[in-house]
Amino acid sequence: MSPDLSFAGAAALFAMGLLAGAVSAVAGGASFFTFPVLILSGLPPLAANATNFIALIPSNIAALPAYRSELRQIGRGLWPPLVLGALGGTAGAVLLTVMGAGAFETAVPWLLMSATALFALAPSMRRLALRFLKPRPGRRWIAAAGLFLMSVYGGYFGAGLGQIVLAALVLVGYGDFLQANALKNAVIGTLSLAAAGVYVLGGAVSWPHAAVIAAGASLGGYLGGTASRSLPQGLLRAAVIAMGAAMTLRAFWGGL
Repeated sequence: MSPDLSFAGAAALFAMGLLAGAVSAVAGGASFFTFPVLILSGLPPLAANATNFIALIPSNIAALPAYRSELRQIGRGLWPPLVLGALGGTAGAVLLTVMGAGAFETAVPWLLMSATALFALAPSMRRLALRFLKPRPGRRWIAAAGLFLMSVYGGYFGAGLGQIVLAALVLVGYGDFLQANALKNAVIGTLSLAAAGVYVLGGAVSWPHAAVIAAGASLGGYLGGTASRSLPQGLLRAAVIAMGAAMTLRAFWGGL
């Protein structure tokens, strides 16, 4: 049973959703903000994770109108990454459902640590990819496999996924940052929808919590997408990494 949601709790969830949606549209890392606030609201980790998926879907979708020019330029190239994202997201959610809450709670500190490290290293990964792994048709299946595996991780947990998906899209051949960022939001929205279907069927979602964060994240996602060309991404990334590090330390030494 989900804990009751007070007015003050709902206001805190909305504010964090607004911040998370804006940050996600620009730099990624929304779950570093929304997952801990769902835990603090009283949800157990697995329910918080499932609710987080539902709550953040609108923010990725709401950011897409701001990238409509880039999405039109991508055209039919949208479909392969979206299909891989849907398949991987479904597989990750099924994996979490099969493993159960106990295994997930044990894994959360390690997942947070890995997600924070990958988020921090993603820009370097992209630079190395552009320098040493110039996209070629013969290599695209490798990048596609990587995108699928990252989508599996996204369906299972997903914190820090945005930056990792960006790195994979560079390998696939999307060298333009705005195009890659637009496709990143589309892929994450698609894999989240697929994973959410599994979680809804499993009854793990707290709908009041999800609705409040979704409202804030939708507005934040649109505002962040609109402002993505002018906001200081370095500063936002530093804030996300700091939040991820704090969450990791708390999970290891303070518990969830």
